[in-house]
Amino acid sequence: MTVRILFVCYENICRSPMAEGAFNRLLELRGVAGHFEAESAGTVGYQSGSFPDPRAVRAAARAGIDISANRARCIDELDLSTFDHLFVMDHDNHRDVAVVLDGYGLPPARLVTDYAGTAAGFGIPDPYYGPETGFDSTLDSLAVCVRGILDHLMAEYGIGMRDGGMGFEPGLQGA
Repeated sequence: MTVRILFVCYENICRSPMAEGAFNRLLELRGVAGHFEAESAGTVGYQSGSFPDPRAVRAAARAGIDISANRARCIDELDLSTFDHLFVMDHDNHRDVAVVLDGYGLPPARLVTDYAGTAAGFGIPDPYYGPETGFDSTLDSLAVCVRGILDHLMAEYGIGMRDGGMGFEPGLQGA
C-alpha cells in the first residue's frame, strides 16, 4: 500500500512544491520512499504549467532538494479522492480546499503545521512578496512540518525506518 499525500498552497509555485520536495527528500533519507507518494497543487490555476518560483528553487537547492522540474497545477485538475491525506499551508488554503472537498466524504484537509509541535494551528506565511531570505525561512519551517507529518504517518501506518534509514536527515535545514 502506498500512502498518497497532497500538499496545497495558493498557486503551487512556492510553499507546496517546497513541502513536496522536502517530504520526498525525507522519505529517501529514511528509506521509506516506497510507502509514501507526495505531490503538490494550488487552490487556483493562474500559474498552471509554470515552474516553481526561482527563489523557491534556489532555497530548496541550498537544502539539497531539487524542485526545479515541478510544474504548478490546480486542485481542480486532480482527483482528490486518490489522496489519503491533504495538508494545506494556511487558513485561506484550508477554507478553499474545504469548499472543494464538501460532499465528497474525503478526509478533511489539515494544516501542514498540525504535527509541528508548538506551531500547530498556525499557517506557513507565503514568501512570494518578500525577500529571498523568506524562502529559506519558509523551507526551514516546512522541514519541521514534514518531519512531524512523516513521524505521525509512519506511526499511524506501522511503518518503521529501513536499516538504511537515518535518524538525522542532513540536507533539510533547521529541522
